[in-house]
Amino acid sequence: MSSDHVALGDVATFTNGVAFTSADWHEHGSRIIRIQNLTDATKPFNRTTRQVPERFHVRPGDLLVSWSATLGVFAWQGPDVALLNQHIFRVRPDSAVVDKRYLRHAIGAVLRKAERHLHGATMRHVNKSDLLAERFYCPSLEEQARAAGVLDAVDALRAGRQRALELCDELTRSVFLDMFGDPVGNPRGWELRRLGDLLSGIDSGRSPRCLDRPARPGEWGLLKLGAVTRGVYDADQNKALPEGFAVDRRCEVRAGDLLFSRKNTPDLVAATALVTSTRARLLLPDLVFRLVLAEDSGATAEYLHAALTHPALRKRVQALASGSAASMVNISKGKLLGLSLPVPPLGLQQRFAALLHRVRTQREAQAAHLAKLDELFDSVRQRAFDGTLWDA
Repeated sequence: MSSDHVALGDVATFTNGVAFTSADWHEHGSRIIRIQNLTDATKPFNRTTRQVPERFHVRPGDLLVSWSATLGVFAWQGPDVALLNQHIFRVRPDSAVVDKRYLRHAIGAVLRKAERHLHGATMRHVNKSDLLAERFYCPSLEEQARAAGVLDAVDALRAGRQRALELCDELTRSVFLDMFGDPVGNPRGWELRRLGDLLSGIDSGRSPRCLDRPARPGEWGLLKLGAVTRGVYDADQNKALPEGFAVDRRCEVRAGDLLFSRKNTPDLVAATALVTSTRARLLLPDLVFRLVLAEDSGATAEYLHAALTHPALRKRVQALASGSAASMVNISKGKLLGLSLPVPPLGLQQRFAALLHRVRTQREAQAAHLAKLDELFDSVRQRAFDGTLWDA
């Protein structure tokens, strides 16, 4: 190993957060930074008046690393001093040795490698001692700053494409509300019907033991919950089925399917995704329903997907779940079939579907561009941390 390589623990201090409990939460006080506050800016903060040592204080610009469940590296963007929750490291670099922006990308590269290694784990996490022992290329501060500038520039392009995707999603929600109104308040007075009256059936599959990798071309795979969790179908979220598995072709995912996650954590259950296209040979697991519209339902899959993903209606659906709020909860077929929702005139729904198709075309183009930028970023980052970024 070159002397230009150093361990993360030799150039920065990693401090784990406090195990705050609900008993510590108050309406006022300092904000507690949880992983969900780092990954989703819309999530509310818990607050506390509990006094904790300074080493658990997070100041604007501090680097934060989520090391459990969701792996990622972030810079605290808040205007105030906040408090560090468990499962997050606050990282303070030795500025005499390492550039903070360069260190952020170095940690990101290490976590990326850890993600591949931990693929398929039920609760992904990295061990602190293993993380601090990871070595990376650490040249002069001047060269680090140059490399960080290149990585920041590519990352900014990725952020721009990601924002374009979000705008497409916002446009879809805006058009839905403009045409149909809030599906819970139903201000237009549309006819209310049971979901069960719109469906000819609900399909689900099995969840056998799978291989700890995605299915390769030509292999059969089983969808993971992650394929629908974000509300956008992701065929790459699958696991390969073992050779010789008895495949039931009736459970194969097809374009046009409306998928619904019946079981997950309380905040993620009831995710709905519309399959516009998919790779072949993917099967439904038992945790994901396929909602099969009746031919004479008077509803379109596009409308139903948009309604079920609307935050207000999804919250109502999530309230149907039973189970421990601290772990996985489940929504039964019976409760889901009994859900009441407004059904506008079919012609209006079809107009919405046509508009949605145009938005989807733009979204797919943006997603393709983002995928290329992701590949470029990974390539540049790899070269930065193997010391070949400036090679001809």
